[in-house]
Amino acid sequence: MFGGLDPKKMSAVMKQMGISQTEIPADRVIIEKADGEGRIVIDSPNVVKIKMQGQESYQVTGEAREEAQAEENEETKLETDINTIIEQTGVSHDIAAIELEKNNGDIAETIIILSNQNHKKK
Repeated sequence: MFGGLDPKKMSAVMKQMGISQTEIPADRVIIEKADGEGRIVIDSPNVVKIKMQGQESYQVTGEAREEAQAEENEETKLETDINTIIEQTGVSHDIAAIELEKNNGDIAETIIILSNQNHKKK
């Protein structure tokens, strides 16, 4: 960057300019793409936090690879569906799971049925 300047002098100049650098130990850096089209993964990166004029920025170097958007696994999706049913109807986890299975995974139908049952009880 400043050819010929030894690291100690460079550090002193940066300090005078109000710039500080801190190395951050990291095993992996993951950048989730905003478009939902996957992510960038950097294993064993070199990460440096740079603070300058009250702003923090991060410099990341290393071998990057791109990963496609991971599909939500079935178990996670099922739990998410069950939790949605519980939030909407107030039934227990077991009842939500049983009714969801009876309705072949149709969340809307399950919520309607359970909501109607709850209204009849009141």
